[in-house]
Amino acid sequence: MHVLFATAELAPIVKVGGLGEASCGLVRALRDAGHRVDVVIPDYGPNERERGNGPSHPVAVPSWAAPAWVRTFELDDLGVVHAVAVPGMARHHPYVHAGTGQGWADNDRRFFAFSAAVAALAAAMRPDVVHLNDWHTAAALAFLDDAVPTVFTVHNLAHQGWADHGWLEVFGERAAAFNHDGDCNPMAGAIRLADRVVAVSPNYALEIQRAEHGEGLDPLLAARSATVVGIRNGIDTGRWNPATDELLPANYSSRELHGREVCNKELRRVTGFDSDDQPVIGVVARLVEQKGIDVAVACAPLLGAMPARMVLVGDGDPALRALAEQAASQYADRFFVAPYSDALAHLVVAGSDVMLVPSRFEPCGLTQMESMAYGTVPVVTGVGGLRDTVIDADACPGRGNGFVADVVDPMHLVDALHRALRASRNKRRWQAIQRRGMTADWSWEHPAADHVALYRDLLASG
Repeated sequence: MHVLFATAELAPIVKVGGLGEASCGLVRALRDAGHRVDVVIPDYGPNERERGNGPSHPVAVPSWAAPAWVRTFELDDLGVVHAVAVPGMARHHPYVHAGTGQGWADNDRRFFAFSAAVAALAAAMRPDVVHLNDWHTAAALAFLDDAVPTVFTVHNLAHQGWADHGWLEVFGERAAAFNHDGDCNPMAGAIRLADRVVAVSPNYALEIQRAEHGEGLDPLLAARSATVVGIRNGIDTGRWNPATDELLPANYSSRELHGREVCNKELRRVTGFDSDDQPVIGVVARLVEQKGIDVAVACAPLLGAMPARMVLVGDGDPALRALAEQAASQYADRFFVAPYSDALAHLVVAGSDVMLVPSRFEPCGLTQMESMAYGTVPVVTGVGGLRDTVIDADACPGRGNGFVADVVDPMHLVDALHRALRASRNKRRWQAIQRRGMTADWSWEHPAADHVALYRDLLASG
């Protein structure tokens, strides 16, 4: 199978959210399975992880997108990557101004030009399948040859890339597909035009066809229901493995959990929490409304009654950061907040007793799978991929690997936390819950096989 895979993010070069991790994980798994994958990303500028950088070559794009150039390099453990430079693409952040947090005013032009270059590269490379990801690559469907089969993955329907209706003039004969409510909507166009639409978990694939989570595009998705597929993301089990993780003060496995105690003690030392037996609740997330950070912070006054402590690690919305810091000041003995770092994130995942994931919506979610791989029991809201991956241990005692709150509010989350903390007092039951999560296969192997089956079905039906 030869796949051209286009994405705006690719870990470890650029990673803002789950898109970068998911792109890297799927590409690696497809290549490990023997398939040829040409990865195309925007050229945001040279990166220290690149090696074997080749010369740049021009890409034939329409005049409004010119000039476009592509250079090829390699990443350790991943392989060849093609980076496309178009006017204005090289920035210190792919989407937003670091000082204001506002999106770049020319994001439409930057990513529409990139999409035009993706279509030109597809014409030159002639892959079996073109796989596009999120709105940043969606406009490629306006320029691709009809003969090439296409897959479009929705990683987060909330980000649709709305642009002025004037852009429709450059999209040619397929412009009507991108016209949504009088403006240019690349996500809508891709949903209408792609041969298959993939959502990053089975439950999310159902949710986005309904008004509650459809972000205004649910009628389009419901109309194409037969072509909408849900395939759960995986995690990088090489980087997220407690037995080999070099960022931890001690390693451990599902058979020998002693190293978790060492990680817990180190987490308490870093946060300044007392060395007692009160459980630690971890939260590792971007500070955005979607992730329910305000709901997590609203639990802070109730920590003393549980009793428990909470560690929040993440970057994002300055207002949410201020809210969390206010709680940390008011409840200093129980609530701790810090900016994101890989080292601290891994320590929180390994050293916490419970991982809270209070998302308002969650296409797939990675944190709950990473925490289960480390024996940290997740407490989640019952949305999207969280419901696909976390089984409530009270509702299903023999299969449960976490605890699920059916409503996103402090009352229901506190109830789920109480249930989890109550279960943790029964060591035998708790270790059974931990080991179910630790022994599950959260890798990309099965999701990649599902994608290959999708590609083959698409080719056979064409």
